[in-house]
Amino acid sequence: MAIFSSFNIDLKGLSGSLDSLDPKGSVKYRRKKNIPGAAFFEQYGFGWLVEEDGSDKEEEDKPLLEELEIDPRDILYKVRCVLCPFPFLGYQRQLVRDSPDFWGPLFVVIVFALVSLYGQATVVSWIMTLWVCGSLLVFLLARVLGGEVNYSQCLGVIGYSVLPLIMTATTLPLLNPFPFISLFVKLMGVVWATYSAGSLLCVQELQNKRPLLLYPIFLLYVYFFSLYSGV
Repeated sequence: MAIFSSFNIDLKGLSGSLDSLDPKGSVKYRRKKNIPGAAFFEQYGFGWLVEEDGSDKEEEDKPLLEELEIDPRDILYKVRCVLCPFPFLGYQRQLVRDSPDFWGPLFVVIVFALVSLYGQATVVSWIMTLWVCGSLLVFLLARVLGGEVNYSQCLGVIGYSVLPLIMTATTLPLLNPFPFISLFVKLMGVVWATYSAGSLLCVQELQNKRPLLLYPIFLLYVYFFSLYSGV
């Protein structure tokens, strides 16, 4: 008995409760579901059947734009970078290439498709197909030439660079009485879009091969503009 009494530990001074723990800080924070019969399950030890993970509630509370990973400020900044492609303006234009997104270019291409409708809904599918397939061809050509770019970057840059075509297309109805001026404005719009996209996609490895990449991009935007009046 003396041996066991030597290991006797006074536990009276120890006190505490698990209720003092922060439930949100625990690994598995659970909350009760407000369903009928919950008290019955808890009475017989089956309360875990009416509990759910609290993290699901936090995910449900996220805004829709955050769930879809849409940043309007980032998209607006990239729009300004494309519309103002000159380096002396101070925009960090490399963000359009280095931080590609999907929703911004998609919105730009859809706006161009809507501007190009003229009563033909089929033009929308043509323009979307041209954007996806054209970006793929530019990506393959850039990789063959030795450029370190990926498809998502080409998709974003080509999509955002349709913006100059939208700006040009909205002014063309005012220039219909002047065919030569209208043709000149179309050409300037295509050159504007080509310069904006080419200056972003012609990375350091492609500086000596810029014409080989700019020419197909120029043809791509010429084809974009050919769809302006419908297919």
